[in-house]
Amino acid sequence: MKYGYARVSTSDQDLTIQETALQKAGCDIIRGEKVSGTSREGRQELDTLLQFLRAGDSLVVTRIDRLARSISDLQDIVRYLEDKKVSMICTQQPIDTSNAVGKMFLNLLGVFAQFETELRKERQLEGIAKAKAEGVYKGRKQSYNHENVRQLKAEGLGVAKIMRQTGISKTHIYIEFWYLNNSFFRQDVCCRPI
Repeated sequence: MKYGYARVSTSDQDLTIQETALQKAGCDIIRGEKVSGTSREGRQELDTLLQFLRAGDSLVVTRIDRLARSISDLQDIVRYLEDKKVSMICTQQPIDTSNAVGKMFLNLLGVFAQFETELRKERQLEGIAKAKAEGVYKGRKQSYNHENVRQLKAEGLGVAKIMRQTGISKTHIYIEFWYLNNSFFRQDVCCRPI
C-alpha cells in the first residue's frame, strides 16, 4: 500500500496542493498535519503513519522537507523505514528508495548536507582563530571557578555559605564535593572529565 504524508508549517497554510499530488501518485491513505517541521515532536500524524506502515508499503511525500527539516531527522526516519522494509518516494524529487538510483540520490543529499556542515565548522574555526589572533575572542565564559569552590570547602565553609559567596547552585557545589572526595576524579590524580 502507498501511504501519503503532507505537512505545512502553520495553521493558515493549506494542505490541498500536497494532498492532490499524493492522490495522483496513487496513495491509498493520506495523512496531513499543520505543524512546524523543525523536530519530530508534536507530529502525531507522522508518528501514527510510521507505526502503521508494514513491510512492502511505501511512504510518499511531495518533498523531503515535508518529512524532515534536518538531515539527522531524515536519516532517523529513513533508517526506521529500512528496518521495516518500507520504501520512501518523493513526488517532486528523484527519490524512491525501492530502487538503487533513488537510494543513491538520497545518500548524495546526506553527503552534501554533511559537507555543508563541515564547511560551516571550518569557517567558524577560521573566524575564531582570527578573532583570537586579534585579541577579540575570549571564548565561552567559565560558568564557575572549580578551584574557588574547593578552596572555600578547604576553609571549612558549608554549602549555604559557598552558595552565597559564589552564586553557584547547590547541585554544582555537591558535584564539586563529589569530584573532590573521589580520588579517581581528583585533579592531582586524573584530569577532570568534561
